[in-house]
Formats: sequence, C-alpha cells, structure tokens
Amino acid sequence: MGEGGGSKRARPARFVAAAFLAACLYALSTPCSKVLLADVAPNMMAALLYLGAGAGMAALTGLRAVVRRGPSGEKPLERADAPYVVAMVLLDVAAPILLMAGLAHAAPENVALLNNFEIVATAVIALLAFRERVAPRTWAGIAVITLSCALLSLEGAGALSFSAGSLMVLGACLCWGVENSCTSRLSERDPAQVVVVKGLGSGAGALAVALLAGDALPSAPDAAAALLLGFVAYGLSIFFYVYAQRGLGAARTSAYYAVNPFIGAALSLALFQTMPGPAFLLALALMALGAWLVTPHAGEA
Repeated sequence: MGEGGGSKRARPARFVAAAFLAACLYALSTPCSKVLLADVAPNMMAALLYLGAGAGMAALTGLRAVVRRGPSGEKPLERADAPYVVAMVLLDVAAPILLMAGLAHAAPENVALLNNFEIVATAVIALLAFRERVAPRTWAGIAVITLSCALLSLEGAGALSFSAGSLMVLGACLCWGVENSCTSRLSERDPAQVVVVKGLGSGAGALAVALLAGDALPSAPDAAAALLLGFVAYGLSIFFYVYAQRGLGAARTSAYYAVNPFIGAALSLALFQTMPGPAFLLALALMALGAWLVTPHAGEA
C-alpha cells in the first residue's frame, strides 16, 4: 500500500519529535558535567562522555539485534562516507574538549545558553558548504542569538573584554556547527552506527589528548557517572539528532534543537541555586526571541 496523506503529515512530525527529544537529553549534559568537573579534568571528562556514548550505543545496538533477530533495515556506512566520518570524528575530539574547558571556567547557565551559538554556526556552514537555503527570518534570528551570545560572553557588567571560558564554548559550537553539516551527509545511514563510530572514535582521540596532557584517571564512581551521562546526553541525543536530520536537514534540525539551552539553563539555575543577574535575563530574552525566529513555524516543517 502507498502512503496516505496522514502518513505524509506524520513523517515530518516524527522527525521534529526526534529533534526535540535530542535537545532534552543533551540539556542534561551541562549541569551534570559541571558537577563532575569538580573531580574530573576537562579533557578526561570530554573523553569519557564520548566513550560512554559510543560504548552505550554499541551495547544497545547489539541488544536490539538479538531481540529483533534480523537486520535493522538501516543502510550501513560506506567507503564513500569516509571523508565525512573522518571530519566528524576530528571535530568531535576538539569540540567537547573546548566545551569542558569552557565549562570549568564559566557559569553553567551561561554555557547552556551559549550552546545556541551552534545554530548560528550550523546555518552559516550549511549555506556556504552545502547550499542549504536559509530564510530571511532565520538570518534575523541568527543576528539576535549572536548578540545574546556576546552579552553572555562579557567578563562582567560594563566589561569590554570577553571571558576565556565563554570563548572556548563558542569555539566548541563552531566545531559542532561544521560537524553538524558533515553528519547531515550521513543522515541516510544507520544512526546507531554513526553514533558508535562518532563516540568511540572521538572518545579515543580525546582520551589520547587527556593522557598526553597528564590528566589523572578519575575514581571508578566518577568515571561510571561520566560514561552514563555520555550515553544518555550524548549517545541517545546524537542518535535522535542524526535521525531528525534525515527528514529536516542540518539547519532546520538545529533550529528545533534550540530548546535545549533553555532547559539546560533552567536545570543549572535550580541545581546550583543561582540568582540570574540583569545581563543574563536580557541575554535570555534575546536568546528566546532568536530561537523563536529560527524555529520553522506552521507550514514550514
């Protein structure tokens, strides 16, 4: 039987739901990582997050194969995908290291909102490298998000210099913006396989950096917590993100994903019992406006 009109309408809705679920899962990473960074070095934390993502998804894929007792029906990675896979892995070595280093020196609620700069980077790279269309309203949202990020990055009220922690977070977002466009080239491949390759490859690279930097191995409970966080906030989140890109494209998936910084900021404020200042509240309002502008509205999904 062919697909009816209802199935066609449900298809994009499924991808949108996957993008939102990916955002909610990733929102856990900032506040939880901030807690673990008290005892785990940033480079080591980055490695454990991605290793947890790759190992967890590998185990889940194996379990799924046993239960299903047959092929998944997904297309595996091919030799032609190698350039995108290599770029994805290398960028995912740099990005979490920059993010964890920035998070170690910045307020978690600020870092959570700064993650929205990934939308800016993704949209610009998708336009320049892959000629994805970016609507005028989206450009307006990008401008507002960039202004909000600038406010969040200032050293303090009235300061004209940017904090090192915030700049490292923005660097991570830039890496992920490029990586998102590379990953979108793999969106027709098995999402679980993409996550396993991304997680284990990037995790091993980050672990090599951590060991070369002389980072100490964390305690068993801290390591287990970081690996579990990596599986949930990175592994499952990336799985649903890659799946969403299959139907939405890199720029649009990133736009729906824009809800994650607000969830992360709210969790951070609640967990660390922080009272936000005027600059943060202004940046939050601008970020909300920017996210609304870049998120496709009715008839555009």
